[in-house]
Amino acid sequence: MWFCSRWVSSRPSRSSVSDDVGKGNGFLTAIAQSRILTRRARRIVLALRRAYPLLDAPVRLMPRGNPYRILVSAVLSTRTQDPVTASAARRLFALAPDPGSLARLRPTQISQLIYPVGFYRTKARLLSRLGRSICAENGGRVPDSIEELLKLPGVGRKVANIVLSQAFGRPAIAVDTHVRRISNRLGLVSTTRPIETERGLARILPTAYQAEWNRLIVALGQTICRPARPRCPVCPVRHLCEQRGVA
Repeated sequence: MWFCSRWVSSRPSRSSVSDDVGKGNGFLTAIAQSRILTRRARRIVLALRRAYPLLDAPVRLMPRGNPYRILVSAVLSTRTQDPVTASAARRLFALAPDPGSLARLRPTQISQLIYPVGFYRTKARLLSRLGRSICAENGGRVPDSIEELLKLPGVGRKVANIVLSQAFGRPAIAVDTHVRRISNRLGLVSTTRPIETERGLARILPTAYQAEWNRLIVALGQTICRPARPRCPVCPVRHLCEQRGVA
């Protein structure tokens, strides 16, 4: 009797079994939802790849391939429209085609070249320090790790991820206002802060698609998926969008 009573008393109650099953179902549901989002995100990337050449998006003016030019342009682009950034970058690169020549320019010279980008005086001081830092601490080469990039003057997580993804092809997701807003509108994430958006997208976007997410989404945001009155009828991913927040 002692053995039987001990065995009976050690069995989980019906309510605890139900709780465990509920937890298990919740876990499986979360996995299933994540897989659904991953499939949808993959289809969004493929659709935007096809549409990108047809979009007259200012982001297409930004440099690609050259780590130094991508880094400097990304620093200039903060709080600045891409056409203004592209023009300022061209003027700057004419006199500072590499980190060494940038380091030799005085902040006043840089500010004259990059005007009228937002906060141009502050950015001029940061770019002067940026050139010197790259030369002194990285042998004149733009670093290719998030840790080293974040040590550079004027470089935050968005700029660092732009460099990693667009200059080095690394799986990094740069989150700006377009990426945060549209990723939420699509229903892929439910976030308010850039770091939350980055982490949420990293969980569902296959690594092979992460590097191009910023460029594709920014192009969409600049031409079709505007903050107010988005042009949903002509959107290439309208069939994949939950249209969150769209009246």
